[in-house]
Amino acid sequence: MRILAIDASGQVASVALLTDETLAAEYTIDYKKTHSQTLLPMIDEIMRMIEMEPDELDAIAVSAGPGSFTGLRIGAATAKGLAMSLNKKIIAVPTLDMLAYNYMGTEHLICPMMDARRNQVYTGLYECKQDKVLPLSRQTACSIDELIDNVNSMCRTTIFLGDGITVFRELLKERLTIPYLFAPPHLVKQRAGSLAVAALHYYIEGKYLSSAEFVPEYLRLSQAERELKEKQNADQTNEQG
Repeated sequence: MRILAIDASGQVASVALLTDETLAAEYTIDYKKTHSQTLLPMIDEIMRMIEMEPDELDAIAVSAGPGSFTGLRIGAATAKGLAMSLNKKIIAVPTLDMLAYNYMGTEHLICPMMDARRNQVYTGLYECKQDKVLPLSRQTACSIDELIDNVNSMCRTTIFLGDGITVFRELLKERLTIPYLFAPPHLVKQRAGSLAVAALHYYIEGKYLSSAEFVPEYLRLSQAERELKEKQNADQTNEQG
């Protein structure tokens, strides 16, 4: 089983190749370049380094969202293009599931959190059972206050990871009443290696799609769409007034 994993859901660009249960290659970069500049050269590099032809792949895994609207679209376009040209299936893994797999095997509660702006986060709660990471709640967009209240109510040691830590670290320190840990730099953000492992479990369970079927899951409207909706609501209110 050979799975090429692609993540562009946040600032990090990451690709990996899982061969059976061996992580054969992983290439991750967090630098000031757009994903459209980095993803294809990264994929080409790891395929060249391990001397594998694209048609030898069995499936393409991709982070399905939430995350950066632009990044998700670039990742989706890359995965769909490869899957279509190679006639391979797509394994779409929710971004927060992928993040939670960074801590596969822990006995603690796992809380990935991504900055969603406007004092909100994309988040979910996970725990490990044997060799899987299972969701206790579906990924959602909520206020940071709601997340803190929810985690405190669980009364369990919790590991926080994701780029939301950078924004809300001090607030978490102030408001959390349960024991907690913040992920270290090598585990705090998205990794295609974790995506590939999660994707393998998804594939075994029959959770895969054709290229035409896959669409990213944004969880909420983009900023441009929100601003347009607000303008339309304001115009409608003015007309009624």
